[in-house]
Amino acid sequence: MYADYADAIFRHCFFRLAYDREKAKDLVQDTFTKTWNYLAQGKNIANPRAFLYKVATNLIINAYAKKKDLSLDNLQEQGFDPGLDQRDSLYNFLDGRQMLKDLDQLDPQYSQVVVMRYIDDLSPKEIAEILGESENVVSVRIHRGLKKIRELI
Repeated sequence: MYADYADAIFRHCFFRLAYDREKAKDLVQDTFTKTWNYLAQGKNIANPRAFLYKVATNLIINAYAKKKDLSLDNLQEQGFDPGLDQRDSLYNFLDGRQMLKDLDQLDPQYSQVVVMRYIDDLSPKEIAEILGESENVVSVRIHRGLKKIRELI
């Protein structure tokens, strides 16, 4: 499971934790440790991808509860620049930075599902399973999140 999902879980944590690379790495490790412990107890996992995202999401919620004062704007004021992949063109770099700012302006319930859908590449069904919501609720949130992003652009 680690080989198949570690990178995707890292991206999920990274974007949900206001681009804190070290905290995201810690949460990925915690996610797989908790999953290992779950399996060691003799329990089965029907959908490993959804299970890992659910564990990671719960850890992210716990991290936010511990530290609510974190945002991209605060990090940038402190001199942190999330920086995008050097292989991208300048256009994509600037476009990506704008998208991150737009995502940061969305209500968390919308940014969460948009990130899960288009960055983590999860289906609405998988997102619904992770969040414990109906697939219809997730689809509506994705639609409304995209609509809000279009308005911001």
